[in-house]
Parts: sequence; structure tokens; C-alpha cells
Amino acid sequence: MIAAPLPYAALAIGLVPALPLFAAALIGLRLLAGGGRGDAAEPATARLAAGAAGIGLVLLLVIDGCALAGGLPAYVKLGRWFASGDLAVTLSFMADPLALAAATLVALLGWLVLRVARPYLHREAGFHRFFACLCLFLAGAQLVVLAGNGALLFVGWELLGISSYLLIGYAWHRPLATGNALFAFVANRIGDAGLIVGLSLSVWWFGSFEWPVLAAARDLPSITARLLVFGFVVAALAKSAQLPFTPWIARALEGPTPSSAIFYGSILIHAGVYLLLRLEPLLVQAPDVQLGLALAGLLTALYAWLCGLVQTDVKSALVFATVFQVGLMFVAIGLGWFGLAGIHLGLHAAWRVWQFLLAPSWLQLAPAPPKPAPAWLVRRQWLYTASLNRFWLDRLALALLAQPTVSLARDVRGLDEHFIDRALGEPGRGSPLVADKPLVVGDGIAGRLLARLAEKLQELERHLSLRGRGGIGERLLQRGGRYVRVLENLLEQPRYLMLAVMATFVVIL
Repeated sequence: MIAAPLPYAALAIGLVPALPLFAAALIGLRLLAGGGRGDAAEPATARLAAGAAGIGLVLLLVIDGCALAGGLPAYVKLGRWFASGDLAVTLSFMADPLALAAATLVALLGWLVLRVARPYLHREAGFHRFFACLCLFLAGAQLVVLAGNGALLFVGWELLGISSYLLIGYAWHRPLATGNALFAFVANRIGDAGLIVGLSLSVWWFGSFEWPVLAAARDLPSITARLLVFGFVVAALAKSAQLPFTPWIARALEGPTPSSAIFYGSILIHAGVYLLLRLEPLLVQAPDVQLGLALAGLLTALYAWLCGLVQTDVKSALVFATVFQVGLMFVAIGLGWFGLAGIHLGLHAAWRVWQFLLAPSWLQLAPAPPKPAPAWLVRRQWLYTASLNRFWLDRLALALLAQPTVSLARDVRGLDEHFIDRALGEPGRGSPLVADKPLVVGDGIAGRLLARLAEKLQELERHLSLRGRGGIGERLLQRGGRYVRVLENLLEQPRYLMLAVMATFVVIL
């Protein structure tokens, strides 16, 4: 059942993602106004970001209490967002146990990471940029888990991707950081395309994005259910770094450790799992798709386990351990154990963010040196080599995804520079068409044609009206005036006036 609109409840839930978004905007405005310089500017930025996350956490705890007391429905609607034809997209939010539990976890972990990030990033050149991006991420994560329809979820999904891209390339002056950010961005765009396909089919078949409408769709035809679920599954696999999309996650560790903790240790990596949990009513109608999910999760877990055995740095070992656990969640979903996957998600996210935040001091905290790769793996040289090279999936993804994208961008840029710019011209790059007329400039075919036309119009104006008394324009006007006076004198004669009246009657009759 879809609950009746409850504006106050919807407004309270809508404030949860709005608060960090507002904090990101304020940080950006403060930077533009020149207020982000020096050590003294750092505490205000950190307090603003942490305060937005903390208020959101308190607000969620109040909402959780209302929900436990039975005073809140599972679905609330604030109003209409936009409409196109018969499609009306609303500002709606989920307030069921899955959404509220996930949102509370996101708010708690986000607040903790923001508190840790302040001393960690002290005097970093991108201190304020980091907090603005992290606030964008928290807004996107809350939209993903609280959205009552696919359109709002898509907005949050893209905010996750954009903030992830910006923080992977945090050290933008390093080519490795920007290259890894581009790689992760391209890999995740495939998942975004799958999400768009799933949402488009939802509108086509059901006329709605709303999650309750999709949850109520029972006994769907087998082809319909599988096509609908397939796009969402691709999106979940890409966002949660499951095979064949796993290679991007190791490159994403290029960003600062606090962002790695909340992105790839606790929240973003689990976004795909959450999406599948939300789509449980549709997934159970496609058992073969569930079997495929279980197989993908199992293969990913095996891959991450083998690669994790040969890692020599803390963050890489942790991220492969994370991928392994997320793979097990996909296995649980594939086997129909949705409740177990949800519990696993919450416990693993909390545990892993703690490990990532301790990663810089892990060598001091560990009681013994890291263990080498196990002897059984070292003895199997082919498997050991494959694990060291991450089964060459990195190179394969580079050849199939990143390099074609870079080549396409290079070709488009060449087309733009050598053909389109020369044909249409560029603002501010025109040159005078005549050396002694520097004000008449043009660039490109269209620009030069317009400049030529302007020059001709200027000559016409000069010949007709700018030569003063006795010019061509004046002579033409005088001659035309004489012709008009002659015609007027003729019409004043009675005989010609009668002929004009008779001609008028003939035409009328």
C-alpha cells in the first residue's frame, strides 16, 4: 500500500540529504568569497561539514523513533517534482526499515569520517575542496537510500560518481591520480547506462519510477521481468566492483584515506547491494538472474581472495577484503537470503570503515609483521603470477574501456579543432578581413560571411543615407516625390477620378 502524502514527515526526511548539500554549497561560496585561506579558515569548514552530518544523524534518530512507535508510514511524499505527459515524478522518500537503517548508518559513518578528516588533512592544499566533495557524497548516499523513486535515486547515484571522481583525482597535479579517476569514471558510466535502461523500462511498462509501484508488480511475464532487472543488475555490479567491473576499485584508492574509508570501505561499495535489496520483489521473479548474481559474487570473492593474498600495502589488502565480502553479499542475494545480505552490509560497513581509518598506523598497531603469501600459492607459479597481476583484468579493462574512450575523446577534439572551429569560428579569435578596417573581423566560414555581409550593409548605408545633402538617397527620394505628385494631380482631375471609381465597381462586381 502506498501511504497518503505526509508533507511534514517527507520534509523531515528530505532535510537529511539537503543538509550536506547545503553545507557543500556554503563551503564553495566561502571559497569563492576568499574566506578559505590559511590555517584559521580550516575549523569553520570542518565544523560546517561535520555539523550538517551531525544534525542529519540526530534528525534520523528522531525519525527512527517515530517509525518504531508506528507513527510513520513506509512511503512519504512531499509533492511533485516535474511532469512530462502522463509521467509525474514526485519528491518521495522511503521510510521503511531498510531505508532508515541504511540512512542512519550512512549519517553515523559520515559524521565520524568528517571528524577524523579534520586533523588528518590539516594544512593540505585541497582541505576545503575535500570537505565540499565529501558533503556532496553524503548527500548522494542519503538520496540513494532514502529515495522513494528511481529518478531521485539516479540523482544520488550520479552524486556518488561525481564526488568519487573528484576525490580519486584529489592530487590533480599527479598524472597517476587523474588517470585513475578517469578509469573509475569510465567504468562506472557503464553501470549508469544500465540504471538508465532499467528506469526507462520501468516507465515504459508501469508508467512510474516509484519503488512501491515496482514492488507491487507481481506475476510479470518472464521476458519483462528479466529485461527490467537486467539493467539494475548491471548498475549494481559496476557500483559494487563485482566482476567484470572489479579493476576500477583498486585504482580508486588514490584519494585520501578518509575518503577511501567511507567510499570504498563502507558506503559506495555497498550501493549496488542496497539497490538489489530494494528490488527484492522483482529479483525473486527472475530466478535465473539471481543465479547469475550468485555466480558473479562467487567468482568475485574468489578473485578478491587470491589477489588479497599477495598484496603488500594495507589499503590494497583492505580493498580486496572488502570486495570479497561484498561478493559474499551478492551470493546471499542470489540465493534469496536478502535479510542476511542486509545484516552483512551493516556489520561489514561499520567494521571496514574502522579498519581503513586505522590504515596509516596499521604497522604500529599490528602485533607482528605482515604474513607473506601462503606456501601453497607460491608453489603454483602460474596462479601466483596471475594473482600478482590481478589476473590481467586491469590491462583488459584498460584496453576495452579507458583507451577507446581516450582515443574517442582525442578524435573528437581533433574534429573540433580542425573542422568545426574552422567552419564555425571561435569567439575572440577573429582577424580583420581588410587590413585598413580593423573593426570588421571574422573567424570561420560563418564568421567571415557575417563580416562580409556587415561590410556590404555598411557600404549600402553609407551610399544611401550617410552622404548628406545631395547624395544618392536624397536624389532618389526627390525623384520618387515628383512621381507621387504627378500621380496625385492626375487623380484630382474629374475624368480620372470617375475612371478610378468605375474600375473599383468593376472589381467588386
